[in-house]
Amino acid sequence: MSGTTATEKWSRRMSRKNWEMLACSPHSSTNVYIYVPQPLLLLDTRNKMAVFLCFLFFLISSATACERCVHQTKAAYFNPASALSSGACGYGPLALGFNSGRLAGGVASLYKDGAGCGACFQIRCKNTTLCTGKGTRVILTDRHDNNQVDFVLSSRAFTDMAQKGMSQHILEQGIVDVEYKRVPCKYGNQNLTARVEELSLRPHYLAVKFLYQGGQTEIEGVDVAQVGSSNWGFMRRNYGAMWDTSRVPSGPLQFRFVVRAGYDGKWVWAQHVLPSDWNSGAIYDSGVQITDIAQESCSPCDKENWK
Repeated sequence: MSGTTATEKWSRRMSRKNWEMLACSPHSSTNVYIYVPQPLLLLDTRNKMAVFLCFLFFLISSATACERCVHQTKAAYFNPASALSSGACGYGPLALGFNSGRLAGGVASLYKDGAGCGACFQIRCKNTTLCTGKGTRVILTDRHDNNQVDFVLSSRAFTDMAQKGMSQHILEQGIVDVEYKRVPCKYGNQNLTARVEELSLRPHYLAVKFLYQGGQTEIEGVDVAQVGSSNWGFMRRNYGAMWDTSRVPSGPLQFRFVVRAGYDGKWVWAQHVLPSDWNSGAIYDSGVQITDIAQESCSPCDKENWK
């Protein structure tokens, strides 16, 4: 018996050419595909459908958007902390002054090819007899490749998780089960600063590390230009927290950064950072601080203050 089945008719109606792509915003990386029957491709109808679907997508995203996703893993420790300070982020001895030496090395998914350098985490061990409910706060300063644990902490951070009088006991464990969440980095009145690396050579080469990065986000791009100029040149991430360029503008320098904010990126502009006579090894105040929060997707979202 010849003829077309209902399934075949439906497949033809749902062919690729009938699908239309709609972007919810010009700055969003999310595209929504909707099925629009060809006879109904009217502008007003499509606009109404776009608004409805983008609003629906927003509701769904908002329901899973979270600033504090809790993750389960294991953590070990390393002594001395200087081993973590001289690690893949390249902070060197400066890191020992971060967070009173409560430092951490993280696996590749936390290190993020260097974008995770300077990120702050709250970590607590799950043995409530041994450890407090508050845990410790650490700054990521290194990468490690041990597949048994996600974090290697400085001994100070590791013992900071312990109950009073239990520091030696937690050290004897070596590796403990932990849970952690990303938290904002806070440096009081300290702005984001730029340290000009010793291998910089004015006017041929500039390498900088950005220190005291606040908020709960990553720097994903850096541009540099002469103050007052709109002729921006991009810098590349050399490794860890260091960015460099061999196309150094003359005169005093300004920077702009691409950082994660929510699910998208945003620009942060530091208008006057390096003087025209900048020196290698010097640290300069950017005049700005990053306070944005990058969102994750998880459910349920942790709303608790660990105490």
